[in-house]
This record gives sequence, C-alpha cells and structure tokens, in this order.
Amino acid sequence: MASLKELKGRINSVKSTQKITKAKQMVAAAKLRKAQASAEAARPYAERLGTVMASLATKVTGDGAPKLFAGTGSDQRHLLVVANSDKGLAGAFNSNIVRAALTKARELRAEGKDVDFYLVGRKGRAPIRRAHPNNISQMFDTTDVREPGYAEAERIVAEIMEMYEAGRFDVAHLFYSKFKSALTQEPTRLQIIPVPAPENASTGESSKAAVEYEPDEAEILAELLPRYLKTQVFGALLENQASEQGASMTAMDNATRNAGELINKLTIQYNRSRQAAITTELIEIIAGAEAL
Repeated sequence: MASLKELKGRINSVKSTQKITKAKQMVAAAKLRKAQASAEAARPYAERLGTVMASLATKVTGDGAPKLFAGTGSDQRHLLVVANSDKGLAGAFNSNIVRAALTKARELRAEGKDVDFYLVGRKGRAPIRRAHPNNISQMFDTTDVREPGYAEAERIVAEIMEMYEAGRFDVAHLFYSKFKSALTQEPTRLQIIPVPAPENASTGESSKAAVEYEPDEAEILAELLPRYLKTQVFGALLENQASEQGASMTAMDNATRNAGELINKLTIQYNRSRQAAITTELIEIIAGAEAL
C-alpha cells in the first residue's frame, strides 16, 4: 500500500495535470469558434465554384478538355495527400485521418495500383512511414505556420501540380477531417486530380440557362481548375483546423473529468490510510500506557 506521502504527492500531481487540461480545454473552445466560422464561411464559395464547374463540364469533352479534368488516361499511380496537424492532445483526430489513408492505400495495392504519399503536417508522418517507408514522395512542413491558410494551400497545390505535370501520378486523393460539431469530426477522402465532374453536371441542371462564354469554355475551365484545386485544399485546411480544436476541446474535457475522478479516489484512499495510521498510533499509545 502506498504511504501517505506518496498518496499526497500523487494527488498534487493529478491536480496540476487537471489545471493544464482545463486551461487547454478553454483555449481550444475559444479557438474553435473562430475556426468553425472560417470553415463554414468557405463552404458556400466552394459550392458556387462547383456549380460553375458543372456548367462548363457539360460543354467541354474529348480532346478539348484540360489535362486536370480529362486525366492522363490511366489510373495506375495514386498520390494520397494526407493533411494532419502539427500538435497532439486532440484525441483521435490525427489517427482517424491516417487510418482512412492507410485503408485506401491497402485497397489500391490490393488492386495492383502504385501508391505514394504527400504528407501535410507532422502528426501523420510516423505511422505512415512505418507502414510505407519507401513511398513518401514529399512532405509539406507547417511547423512555422500558426494557422495554415490560403497561402499554404497555394503552395501545396503548386507542388502537387508540378508532380502531376512531371508524370509522377495519375490520380490524387485528399484526406482530411470534415467538421460536423465539437463532438463529431468525419475523416473524408476527396479525389482532387483529375478533377471529377460535379454531381449536377450529368443532370444538365446548371446548363439550362442560355450563357455565352468569352473566351470559350475550355479556356475558362483550364483557368478555373487550378483555382478550384486551391479552394478544395484551402477548405480542407479550414475543416481540419475546426476539427482539431473540436477534438482537442472534447479530449481535454474528458481528461479534466477523469482527473477529477482520480483525485476523488486518491483522496478517499488518503483519508482512509490516514485514519488507519491514526488508529494504529492510538492503539500503540494505549498499549504502551497499559504496559506502564
């Protein structure tokens, strides 16, 4: 059984930890409001841009379609772009994204496809390196960036586009966490290259209006596709920020509650041990007095 001194030390240690987790919970809650607002504000723009893409996609087919839209004509080589954070203490936020990417990698390899990884953020590197040590094509460092934003999205897309133009992959998938609520973050996979035709493109709903394009649709689509990619990556970074803060707030809240429960248990154990020690001491005193 632990001594009274050891129990008291453990209680003080857990109380110190509880103060830290409580403070981190409050910081995450404050950051979550801003991150959630940014993620939700970016969604309408991406949706509207998708509508424009749908309108153009119905009019550009065959040899006139840009390479980003038409693809290379093969789907043998796949690039998995995995977006993680640089910090921990966010529950299963990072591990869920990595798990989704590794699951997709296994599926592609089972089909005989080649798989490489483009890693954003530090937290997803170790498990992917262990599973695929020879398949890390490139890593994008965000350790010096307080909050990854549009500038980082532009740099990421520029590097991926350079790899695509060099023929290093045929299909690229983006993995990130879509923010639902502080309690729910959904690991998401999105094909970004070749840019898939938006769902409403096949219905023709967006092409009912009589619209004349100047210059022609193929040129406009070629100009919009890189911007569309940047928007998708930027949106994923914003979704990740909100998801990370939500997951961190939840994890720190659970840690604070667990610390409180442990403090109560240790306090009860301490009081019982102290009472037993006092009782033992009184018995010894009484026995000594009787011996006299």
